[in-house]
Amino acid sequence: MIKVEIGKNEQEQRLDKFLRKYLEKAPLRFIYKTIRKDVKVNGKRAKENTILHLGDEVTLYVSDADLAAFRRERKPGGTKRQFSIAYEDELIVAAVKPFGLLTHGDGSEKKNHLANQVVDYLIEKGDYQPRLERSFTPAPVNRLDRNTTGLVLFGKSGPALQALNQMIRERDKIRKFYLTIVSGRMTEPLHLKDKMTKDAASNRVTVVSQTEAGREMETIAKPICFGRYGGRDYTLAEVEILTGRTHQIRAHLAKAGYPIIGDAKYGMPQVNAAVKHAFGITNQLLHAYRLCFGDVTGTLSTLCNLTVTAELPADFARIKAKIFEQDE
Repeated sequence: MIKVEIGKNEQEQRLDKFLRKYLEKAPLRFIYKTIRKDVKVNGKRAKENTILHLGDEVTLYVSDADLAAFRRERKPGGTKRQFSIAYEDELIVAAVKPFGLLTHGDGSEKKNHLANQVVDYLIEKGDYQPRLERSFTPAPVNRLDRNTTGLVLFGKSGPALQALNQMIRERDKIRKFYLTIVSGRMTEPLHLKDKMTKDAASNRVTVVSQTEAGREMETIAKPICFGRYGGRDYTLAEVEILTGRTHQIRAHLAKAGYPIIGDAKYGMPQVNAAVKHAFGITNQLLHAYRLCFGDVTGTLSTLCNLTVTAELPADFARIKAKIFEQDE
């Protein structure tokens, strides 16, 4: 029998969500079987959707062997830091993800990704102490593709992470802006509203009309300046996403006729060949450069009306200067 008192980093979450993190390596069937037969909250049986509050006592009737098998002890120092920091306070970190780094782990890379690097950084600082935590781990609330650079937000405490996740769901609380270079001359702002479907096998999305089945996606793109290089037109554009779908900006702009240069999945092969020859790039130029917080109250009220920015990566800045700041 194991008794766990719910602290500030575990409060206000469902019982099943808490146990999935507390017994991180346990199969889902074990979690839900345990809830049905071997868990009590404040001495009473509880359902998986029971909300845990500060000071609640969760009792687990599991063996020491199961506990040892399904708990994971976090040790620092496992990853090399590759990110920089655009903003940090006692509750959040706005990390700047570099090119080529996953936000989360996947089947091909389970250790060296941004989430692990940020956790290691917070352990080294003393802001996060795994041995004192029952289930909480600092985590990102937004995600960037491997080859997209820029700002990723992390909550450093349970309440901060919950508040950030809620703000992400409310469109006016955190506005997310990107810079990109697209092929063609975008002469006026675009407000794109469509739906998307995803092919998991190819990890590719297809933009479909709003009358078809799919998940809604909404993107606003505004031209900043035009340039011509090597006989081709390019536009430096600012893009705001109002929904957060997989490959949203890349697929949406390509569908609108303005593919991002260097994008092997959604771009134009002839344009990609030209920019590879001219600039030596083989990846999309897409950078999450600005986050604007709105009218924030409660746990994260110090973020009210705050704007966080991230400088362009060196390659992006170099190509931007060649196309838009010099004569051909």
